[in-house]
Amino acid sequence: MRIGDVARRSGVSARMLRHYESLGLVCPEGRTGAGYREYSGEDIRRIFHIESLRSLGLSLREVGSALDDPRFKPSELVDDLIRRTRERIEAETALLTRLHRIGAAEPAAWEDVLQSVALLQGLKSESAGRRQRAALSSAAEGPVPVDALVEAALSESDPNVAGALRWALARQQGGAGAVLLAEGLRSPVPEVRLRAVRAIAEMDGGEATALLHEALAHADIAVRRPAALALGARGAADAADAAETLIDMIVEGVNDVDAADALSVLASSPASADRIAAGLVHRLARAASAPSVRRRLAQALADVPGAVAERALADLSHDEDRAVALTAVYVLGMRNAREAAP
Repeated sequence: MRIGDVARRSGVSARMLRHYESLGLVCPEGRTGAGYREYSGEDIRRIFHIESLRSLGLSLREVGSALDDPRFKPSELVDDLIRRTRERIEAETALLTRLHRIGAAEPAAWEDVLQSVALLQGLKSESAGRRQRAALSSAAEGPVPVDALVEAALSESDPNVAGALRWALARQQGGAGAVLLAEGLRSPVPEVRLRAVRAIAEMDGGEATALLHEALAHADIAVRRPAALALGARGAADAADAAETLIDMIVEGVNDVDAADALSVLASSPASADRIAAGLVHRLARAASAPSVRRRLAQALADVPGAVAERALADLSHDEDRAVALTAVYVLGMRNAREAAP
């Protein structure tokens, strides 16, 4: 069969068949009476084998090895092809994600596109300093791919960069960041959940507050604590569970000063003040053999207004533990001084 016939039947161009010959992949030995190449049935089968292997992504050099090297191991080549294909898919997926993010930012000009590309590259940098600069500059760069900021915030381990990313997210409008961070709250990875709740805690708006309430019911205590601190600092009227978590933090000595400050904000109304004071008093009674816990609880009563807190401090001023008694006396003095001030 002459080269033109082979090209028509195999779908491989005559030019490519000649290229295969030049590489030694196909070597038709037959000749017609006029001296033209004549391909045998074996040559044609080899051409189909070459095309089959090329369809798997093999280079022509690898095709030659696969067909002619007796030491060739197909399993090793297939494993290598799988690895290379995965790498290519990952690279293409990363590119597609980057394009989606740039498109979502709705760039108005090529300058906006270039700024988005620079921001995305900065957030992916191996340099913590460059990642931090990218996060801080995002506020001045016009439209920002919010999902890129969220992804970076949920994966960032450097505390300085993480703080910059939370700041950048807090400045975003529309609550898109909070919606995406909600997925982080439900992550099976504890570090991701913690980063998510910390970022949400620094965001304003009803969406963020609703997510903090969701976090307050989380099974992970490391998620509940920052949620309680944030809700307490906001003075959320419906954050009774936050008060319980904050009191637990005081008892356990975990961010107890911040927890006491958050409780004082929650105690803005007489009803909530008396409820919080009653909770602190209840825990005082249970901590009879833990002087350090009692001192922390007494200090927490300092900024809780109302008669319940006042009576509890008066009782504590006669406590058997001198440190607790002195703390209560000092706190009562400070409260009286504030009430007497014009």
